[in-house]
Parts: sequence; structure tokens; C-alpha cells
Amino acid sequence: MSPASLPTVVLVHGAFADASGYARVIPLLTAHGLNVLAPAVPNRSLLGDAAYIASVVRGIPGPVVLVGHSYGGAVITVAGAEDNVRALVYLAGYALEEGESLGELQGRFPASDLADALVYAPFPVEGSTEPGTDVSVDAEQFPALFAADVAPELAAILAVSQRPLAARAFAEAAPVAAWRTKPSWGLVATADRTLNPEVERFGYRRAGMTTVEVESSHLVMLSRPERVAELIRDAVGSTAH
Repeated sequence: MSPASLPTVVLVHGAFADASGYARVIPLLTAHGLNVLAPAVPNRSLLGDAAYIASVVRGIPGPVVLVGHSYGGAVITVAGAEDNVRALVYLAGYALEEGESLGELQGRFPASDLADALVYAPFPVEGSTEPGTDVSVDAEQFPALFAADVAPELAAILAVSQRPLAARAFAEAAPVAAWRTKPSWGLVATADRTLNPEVERFGYRRAGMTTVEVESSHLVMLSRPERVAELIRDAVGSTAH
């Protein structure tokens, strides 16, 4: 593919993290001449977050490959319905069905070790007298549960720089499942202690995705960046057909 025809790769982070989680993947993609964008997801609600990412996608001239990690998988499931999205890539992610919420999909399987490490805190909601609830991971348990195969000094930084997820995001149903009309790839992190790998496998299998399994913690982008970049390039290559 000529550089002019290459899609832009939009990297969508998940809960308890930010776009810096793609720091080791981005150079591997740009080295292949790909345009990359890694926006900050508000992590306030599934519908609101998907609407924000959809607005980013609409502002990109030309085709887009959407990549979503963890909760970001749910976000791209909805935002991926944009006309210029050509392919979807899920990294240890939630592939929701239309009308399904994160809580419903996750509730079909045994809880991961993360369930007992979650911390809840109120936050002010503009225009409302009722506070929202932020969900994050206990900082002391974060490295082992989220980033067991990431350098300890980096995992310690990630633990105290989390981007929490509002609790309402777990209950909102996806109004559309973009994987029904867009070619999709999925990566299962087999040593994942944050999201049960069976949740990943089920969603990918249901969607008929091209799936790979990688021995990795939840933060596969930092622990196995070459494998992640390879999968994304596979998706990019598909857009030429």
C-alpha cells in the first residue's frame, strides 16, 4: 500500500490506564509509515466515551483502523460503526454484542482476581447533586494484577497514575456492535488477571474474529509490543483488499 492510502491507526486505551500504555507500540507502527493517533478516553460512560472516539474518527480524513484495549474494546465496538472505520483490533478486550453491557458479558464468567482489588470513590457530576462513582485498582495490588510482566519501576508508576472508570460505564448497553459489519482481530492475554481470558475468547469467538493468544499480563501492549504491532499491521494490511 502507498503511504497515501494507508489507514490511520487510532489506539484506544481502557480503564485504569491512559494512552501512554501504547508507548512501546507506537514507534513500531510509525516505523512502518503508519499514521497513529492515541486519544485520551474520558472514561466517564460507555456511550459518552464511544461518542467522543467517534468524533475523533470522523475528524480523520481517510480510512481508520480502530484498536481497543480492555474497556477500550467496548468503546470501539460502538465507535467502530463510523463509516471510515475499516477494521477493528481488540487487545485483551471486551467485544460486546448489541444490547449488552460490560457487566452482563463479564457476569457470565468467574470473576478475575481484580474484583477484590477495586476501590470506589465519589466524584462530582456537573449539573447534578448526585455524585458519580469512580472505580480504580488498589495501587499496591495493581502491579501484580495488571502488569505482572512489565518492569516493576514502570508498573509502580502506572499504579499511581491510573485513569479511573466511572461505575456507570459497566451498566450501559452497547447500541451497536461494529464487529458485525467490520473485519475484526482479537488478542487473548492468556496470563490476564484483570479480565478473565475466557471473557476475551468468548467475545472474539462470537464475533468470528481472527484470534491470536499471547502469554501476557493484561498490559500486553507494554509486555509484548512486537506481537501487538504485528496484529495491528495485519489488520491494516486487510484494508488494501
